Amino acid sequence: MKSKDIANKLFSMAGIEIGGNDPWHISVHNDDFYDRVMTWGSLGLGESYMDGWWDCTQLDEFFYRVLRTDIESQVKQNWFLLANVLCARLFNMQSKKRAFQIGERHYDIGNDLFMKMLDKRMTYSCGYWQKADSLDEAQEHKLELIFRKLGLQPGMKILDIGCGWGSLARYAAEKYQVEVVGVTVSAEQVEVAQTLCRDLPVEIRLQDYRDVDEKFDRIVSVGMIEHVGYKNYRTFMELTHRCLNDGGLFLLQTIGGNQSRTSVDPWINKYIFPNGMLPSIKQLGEAIEGLFVMEDWHSFGADYDKTLMAWHRNFEKSWDVLKTNYDERFHRMWRYYLLSCAGSFRARKNQLWQIVLSKDGIPGGYISIR
Repeated sequence: MKSKDIANKLFSMAGIEIGGNDPWHISVHNDDFYDRVMTWGSLGLGESYMDGWWDCTQLDEFFYRVLRTDIESQVKQNWFLLANVLCARLFNMQSKKRAFQIGERHYDIGNDLFMKMLDKRMTYSCGYWQKADSLDEAQEHKLELIFRKLGLQPGMKILDIGCGWGSLARYAAEKYQVEVVGVTVSAEQVEVAQTLCRDLPVEIRLQDYRDVDEKFDRIVSVGMIEHVGYKNYRTFMELTHRCLNDGGLFLLQTIGGNQSRTSVDPWINKYIFPNGMLPSIKQLGEAIEGLFVMEDWHSFGADYDKTLMAWHRNFEKSWDVLKTNYDERFHRMWRYYLLSCAGSFRARKNQLWQIVLSKDGIPGGYISIR
């Protein structure tokens, strides 16, 4: 059977027609598309979109249907993709030597892009939409949720692992009168965060998490452990345990996977988050065991769908300004990234967790906050 016939059959399983009229149907402009996708799977699908070989009016709905039907599992793996999986198992792809690659290849691509795409505070993680009507509100509500769960009190010293552009550190210092140390592997983030947090009791460092060696009353890490890698989850938890004062709390926010994996989607790995990896409940549980008491586990992955769609709207609305610094292939790549991820959360393939941990358990129990 020809690649075109196989592709048509697979897409039809997800209710997708090639040349159909619904917004999640696709239009193919280059017949080499079929061989490319059948040979290279998700990598071929993403690269052929970047090259303009196919289009779809509503990419997020296309991916929702593809992922909900699980048709990608029926596309054969090739040796290149299998080699990537093997490499992740044999080597520590998130070692200290490689720690700054994600900063250089993703977070340092241009502050102008993130300023246009994100909320007013530049918070690059899932918002909390329970009572929010806008992206700015959702991100502020998320910060408030974190600080209420941590029980912040004036005078506390906080460690923010993966501090981004300093939104959490600034908000905590201004509203809760705490001292914050933020670490990131992005030089561009350090420059912006230091400016935003000027005149506040906030220190922003260009530093790998493994080099932190101080004590803190509270530790928070939002959207960073996705760059840590399964070989280092235990090291990460040991570090936070060592740096947390007795009686302190550690809040971890992370995207999560439904199954334990040792590699990531090849297109995402190549173009968006090199060396990234989504932890599973099992992997996190094994890393936590014997170190922390799990006080609370809050799942709200559907909110990431809304967050990504808001980022996409901001990105497209700002493209006329951004295109002076980025080409059309980047435009298509970034759109594909945002909308494919939105579709994945909508299909419940990815999750979003906030986990509260204590060293020895909170006397009398922890009161969950939503």
